[in-house]
Order: sequence, then C-alpha cells, then structure tokens
Amino acid sequence: MKSIVEILNDKISAAMADVTGQQRCAAIVGPATDPKFGDYQANGVMALAKKLKTNPHKLAEEVVNKLNTEHRTPNSELLLSDICEQPEVAGPGFINLRLKADFVAKTLLEISRHYVEEVLPGGNKVPYSRFGIDKVANPKKIVVDFSAPNIAKEMHVGHLRSTIIGDCICRVLEFLGHKVIRQNHIGNWGTQVGMLMAKLDEDSRKQEEYAGAPITAEQLKLPLVIFEHFYKQAKQRYDSDEQFAKSAREAVVRLHKNDPEYTVLWQIIVNESRSHYQAIYDTLGVNLKKQHERGESFYKDMLPGIVEELLKRKIAEKSKGAICVFPDKEKFKTKDGNPMPLIIRKSDEAHLYATTDLAALRYRVTSMQYEGKEYKADKIIYVTDARQKLHFEMLFAVARMAGWDVRQKVSPHPCGGGQKPALSEAEGTEDRGQRTEGQLVRRSFSEDGRTEFVHVTFGSVLGENGKPLKTREGENVKLKDLLNEAMERARKIVEEKNPNLPAAKKTEIAKAVGIGAVKYADFSNNRTSDYVFSFNKMLAMEGNTAPYMQYAYARIKSIERKAQSIERKAQSKDVDVETELAGIKSIALTDPAELDLAKHLIRYGEAIQSAAADYRPNYLTAYLYELAQKFSVFYTNCPVLDAGPDKRPTRLLLCSLTARIIKHGLSNLLGIEVVEQM
Repeated sequence: MKSIVEILNDKISAAMADVTGQQRCAAIVGPATDPKFGDYQANGVMALAKKLKTNPHKLAEEVVNKLNTEHRTPNSELLLSDICEQPEVAGPGFINLRLKADFVAKTLLEISRHYVEEVLPGGNKVPYSRFGIDKVANPKKIVVDFSAPNIAKEMHVGHLRSTIIGDCICRVLEFLGHKVIRQNHIGNWGTQVGMLMAKLDEDSRKQEEYAGAPITAEQLKLPLVIFEHFYKQAKQRYDSDEQFAKSAREAVVRLHKNDPEYTVLWQIIVNESRSHYQAIYDTLGVNLKKQHERGESFYKDMLPGIVEELLKRKIAEKSKGAICVFPDKEKFKTKDGNPMPLIIRKSDEAHLYATTDLAALRYRVTSMQYEGKEYKADKIIYVTDARQKLHFEMLFAVARMAGWDVRQKVSPHPCGGGQKPALSEAEGTEDRGQRTEGQLVRRSFSEDGRTEFVHVTFGSVLGENGKPLKTREGENVKLKDLLNEAMERARKIVEEKNPNLPAAKKTEIAKAVGIGAVKYADFSNNRTSDYVFSFNKMLAMEGNTAPYMQYAYARIKSIERKAQSIERKAQSKDVDVETELAGIKSIALTDPAELDLAKHLIRYGEAIQSAAADYRPNYLTAYLYELAQKFSVFYTNCPVLDAGPDKRPTRLLLCSLTARIIKHGLSNLLGIEVVEQM
C-alpha cells in the first residue's frame, strides 16, 4: 500500500497541474513542523507561484478549491476528503492537512494485518509482517562496502561506525526489497602483512627443531593469543631495523608472486586475524561472514590491466615516473593550485590503494560473482569516515571518465597470457573470475542506465575531552574491550534492578542492553557528526537510549503477560486477547492519546523510506523514540486491561502494534536485540 505522503503528494501535485496547466508539479508534502497546524504540510505551491510570477497564497487557495471538487468514480482511489479534514491555506502559501480519525483507524487496521509469506532457508514458509510497507517495484542490485578491517590488527573503535552503519543500511535496503551484496574489503595485501610474515618467519627459524626446514601450516602454530602485541613487535622492528624492513618488503614481493612458503605464512595470519574480527561481528550482531570478504588480494591480477587500459585510452598519463589520472583539473587541485593526481602506479611499478579500489569498482559493475551468480551493480555504496571524502570523489570521477559507471557487458580483451590461478584473500582457493595480468576490457555498452556511486561518510567517536577516543596510553581503544566493558556495565545494572533473575537470563539481558546501548548511541546521532562516547549516557534508562527503548518493549510485553493472567482468571467473562484481536472488524480512536499514537504508528514506512533515502539510521531511532513516548502518554491516559469491551480491543491493538514495530525497528533494521523482561 502507498504511504500517506505518497498519496497526498500525488493528489496535490495533480491539482496543481490542473490549476496551472504546468507539468510535473511537485507538492512537496512532509510532516507538519508543528502539530497544531495539522499532520502534514504541502510546501510546493510557493515555488510554483514564483515560477509563474503569481500570488502564492491565492494559488494555494485555487489548488485547495480544485481538491474540493474531486469526483468519485467506480475505479478511483480515495479522495482527499476521505483522508483529510478540509485543507487549510496558511502563511504565504502552505497547505496544512489533518488526517481524519476514521481514515487513521482503517489504515491502522490494515497495516496490523499486512503479512506476507517469508521462505526460510530450509524451505518452510512463515508469515512476515510488513506493516503496510510494500517492497519496491523495481528492486536494484546494490553493493554495500563497509567495515574493512586490516589483517594483522585488532579492530578498534575507529571500525565501529562503518561496521554498524553499513549493516543497518543493508538491513533497511533488504527490507525494502533490493538485492543487497555485502562486501568487506579486507586490507590483506600490503606492508603490514609483510611485517608479520617477516616476524613470523624470523621467530619460527629461531626454534631449533624447525631450523632450515620448510615451514608448513601443520608445523607452525602462530602464538597470536596476544595478536596486537605481536603486530607491535613487528612494527617496532620495521621502524628501527632496516634489514628487517627489507625482509618485510621482500616478503610482500614473494607473496605477490605466489611463493608457497610465504603463502602458508599469509594464510595463517589471515585466518588468525579473521578469528578476531569475526568474533566482533558476532557480538555486534552484524551480518558479515567469510563469504562477504573480498580482500585486496582478490583484485591483484586485475591491477596491471587497469593501468594498461587507462593508459591506452589516454585517461592516465605518466607524471614524474608514476602513472596518474588527473580527473577534473578545475575541481581537484593541490594546495599550490596545481591539478591533483590520482596515482595508480608508482615509479617503482608498485600499485596503490587507488588502483585496487578502481579494480574493485569495475569488477562490481561489470562481472561480480556472488552466491554462484553474476551481478552488475546498479548502485555501489561505500561506508567510510569523512576523511576519505576526497579519495572517493576522485575515484568516482576516474570511473566515470573510463565509462565504468555504464552498466555493460564485459568480455576479455585478447591480450595477455593464459589464466593463472588466483590467490584468494584467505585460503588460496581457485580462481573466482578475476582477469589476468595485462588483460584489458572490451565493452559493449547497454542501454539500461548508469551505476550510481555513493560515499556514505561519518564523523569520529570522541572521548569526554572532545578528542578522538583513546586509551590513557594514547592508543586506539580496542573494539573488543569497549564491547566487553559495555556488557559488564549492563550486567551491574541488571544485578541492581532485578537481582532475582536466573544467571543465564542476566547474561542474556546484559548482552542485549550493553551491545544495544553502544549501537543505538551511534545510530541516534547524525552520522556525519562527531559524537562523544559516554557509557553513563548510553546506558541511561531515560532519554533516547537503547535501554529506554528496550524497556518500552518489555513494558508492553508485560501488559500482554498480565492480560493472559487475567484471562485465566476471567474465563467466565469470555476475555481472550488473541481472539479479541483477531475478531476486530473496526476500531474507534475516541481518545486524543489513542489517535495521536495511531497516527504515529501508520507513519513507520515514512521513517524507513527517509532512512533509506539518506542512509541515516538516526531517522529510525528518532521515530522509535517518539513512538515510545507517545505510547507512554497513551498508557497513562487510556486504561487497557480495565477498559470496557467497547474500548479494550482498540487499545490492545495499539499495544500489540507498538510492540511489534519497536521490535522490528530495533531487531530487524538496527540489529539491536530486544528482551521480554528487564
């Protein structure tokens, strides 16, 4: 079913077109800025009046008069008069709209019963509530690139926002019906891996039993229980010992040449690193698995072809021994005012991150392999901090210069040698479709449009001092330590509030509340802004926090449990909540608190659409928090279980739908667990 905003936009835009004879009029309907003026406001008349050089207030009155003359036909949808009270013209030309109570009641009943069948992995079908929100008519194939930890380093607080914001974006887009392809671009091919391989090689050879013997995965067990400590040792050696640094660089070269000995070392390092970051993903409830990884190594055989193609097409050029692309020389300039290059190959013929990013982008647009199928992305979303803004602007500009944003059919250019087995990012598995060194790409451009490139940026996580969050020693806070502390603090709160709960229940609640608090605090802030990390604020039971929202859900579930208890004691009165809800044919919203809550419930789809359009989870948290507040007002003013049989079904429905939407918003879209009891 269409959202109310869409219906109102369509009707008012059509009336504007009829009155003026102009095509493509935009009503620009949105929520009213002040509830006393109504529920929605159309602001498009003023822009149209300016274009026509006419009085906007008068034009708004003409549009309203046109809306009042709508005629119902057998096949027509609802009239505006079925949806709203008489529209009011205010100020210079605003049209204020207030929903009718009976329309709200009917819509509420419809969305409460809007279920579709979802097919589970085993093939079983279960009913799945969509709350009146239809899937998009034309689903897109959308790649979301997020998290991107580095091999050899433990994840720290700097990885938090990309990981959870990216996951939330995926969840929202999937709910709307798009095909979402999660991609975790692992840094697994650079100097940091070489440092670890050199250190690992050095340490292993100090062991007398392995001296001079070939190194195998079975013989060598990496002592990385203190993973970060091992990396720090390697980094210190790299910075202070030129011979060690040379060995590290040679290790990278040998790895890139598929040297079997160093491939074994690399596999051990990658697997150990994965055990660390996968544990973080599981704790956070983030849907990233091994199959979503595409390390830098995956694209290694594509890099020479990228450079060769851009040179051949005169998009790239040699500059001071390096190969560079100069996109939009007027826009991208150095501090000295000179054109800024995107370097894709250094003078020593080494490739850079930019080269890998170009290879990944082209692969995703042209011939991406995922879940046994080939995809050509309609949209690619990169979720990184704002400091990478310039890099991605230049990256996208180069991709457009090369025409890689045009969805296309790709075939290998007949040059370069035969296919070589590609080294996978983790275990050296067989070639998964990347092109060999030296290959170019021949395109036949399709007519189905261009791939959209989106860079979703976010600010930094700050400490209480207003500076990036660090430990007392000045190091980045490990994400594992931060999450453990959140759960420990939540456990103490649970012990204080409900000491009689079973230990297992306390652990379950502590994890849900602690991890939920960290995620919700991040989501509730504008993603483009920095925010101060405070356990005290995010674990508070009041305000726009996860504990408050989780408690709001648990509170409603307690009403249901109490209702069930009452039912058992009052069978003689034939009180049965499930039967009562199932038997509702119509509802009456007679109390102002009932109507206010119902109006907010039927706008859930609008919040989801807004969050998806701007990639902003805080639109969802704002909606959910306001929903919890409105429910609190309703529950204070409108008895539920003690209401008479004429009012109780409506109020039970309001309780049920509020709980369902809070749970769906938190669990399904934000990835935050809810609990039945706190």
